[in-house]
Amino acid sequence: MVNEINSAKNEILVQAYSFTSKPIAKALVDARKRGIKIEVVLDKSQRREKYTSADFVAHAGIPTYIDDKHAIAHNKIMIIDRSTLITGSFNFTKAAEEKNAENLLVIEGNKPLVDRYIRNFEEHRGHSEGYRGK
Repeated sequence: MVNEINSAKNEILVQAYSFTSKPIAKALVDARKRGIKIEVVLDKSQRREKYTSADFVAHAGIPTYIDDKHAIAHNKIMIIDRSTLITGSFNFTKAAEEKNAENLLVIEGNKPLVDRYIRNFEEHRGHSEGYRGK
């Protein structure tokens, strides 16, 4: 996932339930410093945690939103440059990286599918609240 983030040229859209991965957060902040447009939509659980990567990216100036309109906002996707879709069971967490049995799909070249995920992202961002971090 970090390699895909590092290859972004224009934009990264992120939807995640849990976000505690330092390497992913750092890669997103580094991408922002390279001028990549980034937006992040997260589950409301990120408000309650003591300190999360949601705070890290929000403090870095990455527009971050909390989707609290659902029991759980359980999405796990990234869309890179409106052409690459990353999805699967993989939460953006250290446990997913090091301990869990997870799957991750990187799908390129399927514009209709990517466009559908972009519409879903936009819908959820639309009913989410801005998050500035703790």
